Amino acid sequence: MVNSRFSVAIHILSLIATTSDKSQLTSEYIAGSVNTNPVVVRRMIGVLKKAGLLTSQSGIAGYNLLVEPKDLTLLAIYHAIDGPEQLFAIHDEPNPACTVGQKIQRTLEGVYTSVWHAMEEQLQAQTLQNVLDQLR
Repeated sequence: MVNSRFSVAIHILSLIATTSDKSQLTSEYIAGSVNTNPVVVRRMIGVLKKAGLLTSQSGIAGYNLLVEPKDLTLLAIYHAIDGPEQLFAIHDEPNPACTVGQKIQRTLEGVYTSVWHAMEEQLQAQTLQNVLDQLR
């Protein structure tokens, strides 16, 4: 199901991409921008580092992107944070004696699969640079 991890990841990456003085990019500073706890930021940064999108040096404040914003698709970010594999959940055990209940799950699976593919196409077509351009 939908959560805010994806938006937080884009926020963090955007902040890193637009900050010239990388030494100010502590987890506390980033957390202030995201308006969350620094622990949440550190966890997300760990995920983004593991995915090969960020780097840092031990003992030195700051982070750097390993992928140019123009080359970093939103779909790659989504996959990096292990975004949910479904946007919508289908309710369990509809009434099989009902004409709608008999077919609703199969019908919705088809609809939701189409929506999922459209979302992936749109995220693949957008980059972090597109986000940065809109922030200006």
